[in-house]
Amino acid sequence: MTAELVRGQNHPLSQSRLEIRISAGTPVVAAAALGDESGRIHGTEWVAHPGAPTQPGLEVSRQAAADHRLAVDLDAVTDAVHRVSVLLALPAAGGGPGPARFGSVAAPFVAVTGLDGEEVASYTITGLEAESAVVALELYRRQGAWKVRAVGQGYAGGLAELLTDQSLPEAVQLAGTIGEAVARGLARSVQAPPPRPSDGDRSRQPAAPAVGPDQGGTAPQGTPDPVPPSYGGQPSGGPGQDGPQPAYGAGAADPSTTGGPIDYSHPRRQTSAPPPPPPAAPQPRPGQPAQPVAGDATGWSMEERLYNQVWGMFEDLARTTAAYRSAVDFAESRMDKELEQALSDPRSRLGGQGDAAREAARARHAELVGQARESLDRDLAQLVAEAEVVEPALPPAFARWDNPAWHAYRVPMEIPMALRLGDLRLPEADPLRIPMLLRLPLERGLWIDSGRADSLDGSFTDSHDMRRLAMETAVAHAARLLAVYPAGEFTVHVIDPAGSGAQALAPLTGTGVLAAPPAQGAAGVGDVLGRLTQRVDLVQMALRGGAPDALPPGFDTSQQLLVVNDFPHGFDDRAVNQLRYLADEGPSVGVHLMMVADREESSAYGPLLDPLWRSLLRLTAVPDDHLADPWVGHAWTYEPPVVPPGSQVLHQVLTQVAAARRAWRR
Repeated sequence: MTAELVRGQNHPLSQSRLEIRISAGTPVVAAAALGDESGRIHGTEWVAHPGAPTQPGLEVSRQAAADHRLAVDLDAVTDAVHRVSVLLALPAAGGGPGPARFGSVAAPFVAVTGLDGEEVASYTITGLEAESAVVALELYRRQGAWKVRAVGQGYAGGLAELLTDQSLPEAVQLAGTIGEAVARGLARSVQAPPPRPSDGDRSRQPAAPAVGPDQGGTAPQGTPDPVPPSYGGQPSGGPGQDGPQPAYGAGAADPSTTGGPIDYSHPRRQTSAPPPPPPAAPQPRPGQPAQPVAGDATGWSMEERLYNQVWGMFEDLARTTAAYRSAVDFAESRMDKELEQALSDPRSRLGGQGDAAREAARARHAELVGQARESLDRDLAQLVAEAEVVEPALPPAFARWDNPAWHAYRVPMEIPMALRLGDLRLPEADPLRIPMLLRLPLERGLWIDSGRADSLDGSFTDSHDMRRLAMETAVAHAARLLAVYPAGEFTVHVIDPAGSGAQALAPLTGTGVLAAPPAQGAAGVGDVLGRLTQRVDLVQMALRGGAPDALPPGFDTSQQLLVVNDFPHGFDDRAVNQLRYLADEGPSVGVHLMMVADREESSAYGPLLDPLWRSLLRLTAVPDDHLADPWVGHAWTYEPPVVPPGSQVLHQVLTQVAAARRAWRR
């Protein structure tokens, strides 16, 4: 199970020997720093960098490269070390060639993997602009256990500013030393690899799979044979002292001596056969655009291709709309400038000359806007045509409730890649709806906001109807989660202290898919929260002790979802603290939270609950433009999932889920 982290999110680590893989669109310098409890670096010997690539428990690359693999042995670091920070920098910041800021290159991707190559957590570092150095992520020790946290803290002043912020006294001198080491190795820089299918690949064009030595092909001449990683014993001294050092890829040939590139494939990674080619689009007529085909993105399965295709449509719409808005802004600024120039001359303020200048400025503005709109309409027509073929081909987990795929629904045998939470649209492309897909398993909770009463079209919904709509939206999300998981692998609990959500909960209670009847009253709230909190503690202790199979007999290992209605009614201080604990620690051990609440009603708690709301993904029961994309930051309008009026699809699907769960228990 891979955790796709966002900035500030953490994830537990169950292994001590790890690889940290870094992919960037340009050569970057990778380093790793050891820190104490406060994050302070005590000296240059606490930093592994190209000039000193090995430290106790660490080994980094000796050169700038687009791909890096850092070796980490957490058992080999001393008790004084509580943090291992992964640092990235652009060589140009130290006087080398290439880009000088991360904002001009593709967002770096960092993954923490085990020695078998299986990803534990990953993080795409977005939002960088003028920064030339960044703390990508950190491994940190907490109560005897290690976790990884996505940091993404950038520094425009480069490595010197970064190391100074880490309280290193010799920050400037060490940054210079690293720059010199990088300059000596720039001739060996490894450029960005060719695109390859992966979970996060959003390429719209099919790519031919590369054949390497681990796939039965012939290795390129000059490529060294992969060497299994070896880790040294645990040193007895502190950072920088002599002792056995971890060595990854020891004995691998240096490209400066072999004349060929380094083989960055994992020596023990078992690869499957290349993915079959995507469906081919029919040849277009001369002068006509290519006809779209469902599943034409890269991927190892049709589900993955459709997932990547939807993401590609989302990105295409974001970028073409950004280009249109930029062109309109330019046209308006140019018209304003021309009008200002025309009015600055007293002779042209009055009379026909001034009127002619103003008309000419407005005509040029209309021409530029018209050209931009024509280009946007052309792109939108292609995207609409693509949506028309993609939407019917989506599997149930990705499909709307009115999709015929639900009428042929069968309880799945495997967990899907993602789940549809609703639709996204932009005002310039109102007819086009992009599915909002969220990767599974959930890595953060959901908050269905029942407090917003006015919609974007100016209509108003009273508070009672708003609560009902919010609860119906939560039930639709919970039903879909139950439907896309195999029987017995997803359990739903409900807290409804006052019973106000009984009508909306009828599809869940009537079909018998809930773990127990909705908990009511303060006693019911305390009982459910106590059991789930105890579950989180138990699983965490098992993972920290390295014995995940030592759980009690009959322990329910399925994913757990807690739906909370009408918060904070029925919650005392203890229950509030337990809820916060579940939101923070639950997702890492399979306990997830879905809140149906109005934030204003819990304002009496003050800032105490601010971390809770920030940890949840906010959704609404009416259209709301509160979501932003990671590329250009558009405000996207979110539209919640809607079950067609009078449709029995929800009842039919949940009835099948309930029957499958009963058969599974036998």
